[in-house]
Amino acid sequence: METVERRKAREVRIGSVRIGGNHPIAVQSMTTTRTEDVDATLKEIHELEEAGVEMIRVAVPFEKSARALVEIKAQMRVPLIADIHFDSRMALLAMEAGVDKIRLNPGNISQRKRVERVVALAKERGIPIRIGVNSGSVEKEFLERFGRPSPEAMVESALKHVRILEDLDFYDIVVSLKSTDTLAALRAYRLAAQRMPYPLHLGITEAGKPGYGELKSAAGLGGLLLDGIGDTIRVSLSGPSVHEVKAGFDILQATGRRVLEPEVVACPTCGRIEIDLFPLVEKIEAFAKGLGKRPIRISVLGCPVNGPGEAREADIGLAGGRGVGYIYRRGVQVRKVEEDEMLEAVKEEIVKFLEEGAEVG
Repeated sequence: METVERRKAREVRIGSVRIGGNHPIAVQSMTTTRTEDVDATLKEIHELEEAGVEMIRVAVPFEKSARALVEIKAQMRVPLIADIHFDSRMALLAMEAGVDKIRLNPGNISQRKRVERVVALAKERGIPIRIGVNSGSVEKEFLERFGRPSPEAMVESALKHVRILEDLDFYDIVVSLKSTDTLAALRAYRLAAQRMPYPLHLGITEAGKPGYGELKSAAGLGGLLLDGIGDTIRVSLSGPSVHEVKAGFDILQATGRRVLEPEVVACPTCGRIEIDLFPLVEKIEAFAKGLGKRPIRISVLGCPVNGPGEAREADIGLAGGRGVGYIYRRGVQVRKVEEDEMLEAVKEEIVKFLEEGAEVG
């Protein structure tokens, strides 16, 4: 898949995960429970871990939430992020509990002295800070300056607090600029990518329920990822958080930024199709799922118009028509088979391709 060169951000370590630089774009989610309910929070955390999440954020609005973090951290495998609003003391308690990163919203914690205390402990413990700007909580000075929570207002708010951290000789910084408006988010992240060297955490905030929310996130985040922007990603959905994880990985795969499993490309419904295509696609998809985390691109096409050309673009491609099929491997035709032989022939070529360890495209 053709891609734009990815923006290289400053490298930041979050527990066992490194972001920025050439490191993979990490998928994160946030729990929906009250953090002080340790059993419920750990149940959700373990479900997210099983789904493949790479970082988990929990809300820390109260002291009892912060006090629960010690027990939660001890029973999870991935890095733990504390989400802090309004009360900077919660950031201090969270770091003392052993979290791997904190998120501060500058629109809600604006007094420099409080931020300085947080930065001092973060520096001492090697804990990165995410400056998390949301369009719904842009600081008053920037709303007055720009007239609305525009992308420029969001970026200026982030830069103000980035400079405070830099003045304190602190550089383990991550930045996010989330909006419910996909175009505003796109513009804000693109501007930030030009004006600061730090990793960017991508998200379209309050995207909605699974289904439309995933499409809205893909519309906004996909453009950024295709531009080479982004170091971590969260798909913010209304509903069970486990849905966010699959959606995040799907968006990364669809944009070619992180391909972790087989992808099957197939013709749309069309009157030009000349073989019994769709049952064949379903069987190949089922076979591909059984391959596990094997990043291979498979095309299954059923007409002579675009089929041969598109089949050549895949790792393994089938171009079928009028009862016969041509199988391609990286653009080279390797077999011609009858229609009733297509399924087994494609499966054989996939296995051979993976066994030979060819680099996937």
